[in-house]
Amino acid sequence: MNNIDRGTQLRDDILYYLHNIYDDVTHPALAQDFNDDLSQVANALIRALALDGLQQQFEPRAHQNHWDETRIMMISYADSIFDETHPPLQVLHHFLNTHLADVVTDVHLLPFYPYSSDDGFSVIDYSTVNPAHGDWRDINQLSREYNLMFDLVINHCSARSQWFTNFIAGSGKGHDFFMTASPEDDTSMVTRPRVSPLLKPTETSHGLQHVWCTFSHDQVDFDFTNPNVLIEFARIINLYLENGASLFRLDAVAFLWKTLGTSCINLVKTHEIIKLYRLLIEHKSPKAIIITETNIPNQENLSYFGNANEAHAIYNFSLPPLLINTLVSQDSSALTQWLMSMPPAQNGTAYFNFIASHDGIGLRPAEGLLAPETINELVTTMQDFNGKISWRTAADGSQSPYEINIALIDACRGTHEGEDEWQIARFMCAHTIMLGLEGIPGVYIHSLLGTMNDIERVRNTGQNRSINRHRWEYNKLDTVLNNENSLHYIILDKMKTLINIRQQQSAFHPNATQ
Repeated sequence: MNNIDRGTQLRDDILYYLHNIYDDVTHPALAQDFNDDLSQVANALIRALALDGLQQQFEPRAHQNHWDETRIMMISYADSIFDETHPPLQVLHHFLNTHLADVVTDVHLLPFYPYSSDDGFSVIDYSTVNPAHGDWRDINQLSREYNLMFDLVINHCSARSQWFTNFIAGSGKGHDFFMTASPEDDTSMVTRPRVSPLLKPTETSHGLQHVWCTFSHDQVDFDFTNPNVLIEFARIINLYLENGASLFRLDAVAFLWKTLGTSCINLVKTHEIIKLYRLLIEHKSPKAIIITETNIPNQENLSYFGNANEAHAIYNFSLPPLLINTLVSQDSSALTQWLMSMPPAQNGTAYFNFIASHDGIGLRPAEGLLAPETINELVTTMQDFNGKISWRTAADGSQSPYEINIALIDACRGTHEGEDEWQIARFMCAHTIMLGLEGIPGVYIHSLLGTMNDIERVRNTGQNRSINRHRWEYNKLDTVLNNENSLHYIILDKMKTLINIRQQQSAFHPNATQ
């Protein structure tokens, strides 16, 4: 296909998705900014990714695997390790090169932007690096040695952002970026991951508005019925690609499109938007990877593969609760049954396997896979091991456990019968299973280090998730990692050995038949 034909095809493909998304939408911005002409929106998206020069377009190839058995991702905050003299991003880079260069190929840098709450997931400014962490030069330096995954926090931003300030003022960029509703609207069907009220009363220049907040009242939801929001995130994607991103984690993307009278989760137009962003990204950077973060029941999660035209990879959210339940219950039947039911990922798609991350152990993905009484027993045992429980409000107003907050090493202290001497063996067993499964493995930095529950941090922040978000002072970490008798040395040494075995065997290719 020549350049002219390819450019025309790209525009036509973009328009196909835009019609699917906006044909029945009546947002004022469509008329005011685009004269109700979706071809103008398509042109704006092409410019946003700098694809208007045909020589800058790549021709994507379907069903290409951009990974192999050597790929191992470490999940970390920019400041999970710090010292008193260097920006944390530089300290993290030094730690990787010193201790993990022979096993880690990819790094998921959790949100490193200026933020107001939720440890980075309430973004104030998407275009800058938090000065407390470093700058874009530090990110670019890291990207020269490791594949980097950036978070695209696409459902919401900070209530302290300039965009939301402009919303309150009624003018300027962002003044029409946010989702509102009336307290009289029926929102009883809306699926919530939190117990706070859905709508946030906000005084604006246009009077009292009620802003949609899927998560917290500091996290205000975007209104994607406005195509300017769609275009703005295309610009952000381009900025990230130009600054070292080769993977994108679409945070909380299942909640992106809202329609009153529905659950407002996993709606068709959410899937269409992901497909559109994939189309744009793969024309800009053919080897870039989209991973959807959809902490939802298993069958709904699988839908984000599309027909190998949506997410390249999906988080295997059912794995952590099922695997940990197996270890503490000493019963593998639920895990085995689930594994046997999982369809092989097509070429060009993969499961993203993990056991622990910056968040807790999600329990919604265990729905339908573990009986309610089994989940309750798991919750009780994790509480016995000093874990915390986060709750959500169901459509009927009842509350149920949403996630278990606990360090993985503490989750492996024992069984339902109590603590025992098999903590390290149980911890390594969990990772042996995870690393042997079909998919791309992701390992949380605190799993590599055997970091235990940070109860003091929970007390300081008042947030349950802080239990698994410890910050290591580099010299203290270096000391324990040079002590062959320390738990942290033992765990890291065993984990590196295990990962090296995986990386040397082609049978562990993420798409190998299992």
